[in-house]
Amino acid sequence: MRLIFMGTPDLARTVLEKLTESDNEVVAVVTQPDKPKGRGYELTPPPVKVFAEEKGIPVYQPVTLKNGEMQPIIDEYKPDAIIVAAYGQILPPYIIEFGGYGCINVHGSILPKYRGAAPIQRAIIDGETKTGITIMRMDNGLDTGDILTIEETEIAPEDNFETMHDRLADIGGLLLVKTLKMLEEGSITPQKQDDSLSNYAKKIEKSDCLLNLAEDAYYVWCRIRGLSPIPLSFAYLNGKMVKFIEAEYSEKSYDAETGTVVSLDGGKITISCGKGSISLLRLLPEGKGRMSASDFINGRRVAVGDIFKNTKE
Repeated sequence: MRLIFMGTPDLARTVLEKLTESDNEVVAVVTQPDKPKGRGYELTPPPVKVFAEEKGIPVYQPVTLKNGEMQPIIDEYKPDAIIVAAYGQILPPYIIEFGGYGCINVHGSILPKYRGAAPIQRAIIDGETKTGITIMRMDNGLDTGDILTIEETEIAPEDNFETMHDRLADIGGLLLVKTLKMLEEGSITPQKQDDSLSNYAKKIEKSDCLLNLAEDAYYVWCRIRGLSPIPLSFAYLNGKMVKFIEAEYSEKSYDAETGTVVSLDGGKITISCGKGSISLLRLLPEGKGRMSASDFINGRRVAVGDIFKNTKE
């Protein structure tokens, strides 16, 4: 197929890479404008743009898709399908309804569950034990289009956002190539989604990152994993923010106030939760670099009886 590809971050870059390794032809790439990053606010191109330019694929970066901004690109390249993977904007009807095989989306969940912007993080945060990739034909709703193919994968206890993101990117790219071949062969029957089974995976906000240690330790642990390595969950210790990178979960409960440091044994900071406990293994203290819990302990920045809180006071 002749394809226009629309995507922006690392997940989309991996999907694009798998497409370019297939017998499909990516004739153009549409991605978000370069954005300022870092302390110097230097304009930085999105990963998809970097990869596309390496491959010599024409790149377009419209500020908006409204008012038919992308129509000339569609008219020029006459694609068989438009592939969308984490593009970062709602697509207007003139793109979704362009014709051919339609707009085909690579979505990081088992639809209809976790429609929306942050399906990978939300599935981990909610304690799900499996997720997957759905290849769907887009319509004018939010991830509501007909399902073409699905591939599931387990969320293991050692998984966090980074490991699941990378695994799903690989699965998504390979499944997309397989799905495009099946579409050409006419061997796919699109399936309607059951809206009654859907939920919404809203964008991660700072408020999602503040840990509530009065919760069941299992869900505290899931939140830590779902937000690691970025943007990271956090709590306050002695008035300073501490971000949680990696932790272990235990069903063992302690007769101590929620958030209390109950042990520093084994170079781990064990913290009492509403039910059960977590042991912090790696962290990011305010104003410092990422470090192990044992280094934090050795620096005498924490003691048994200290309390992690959800406010500075």
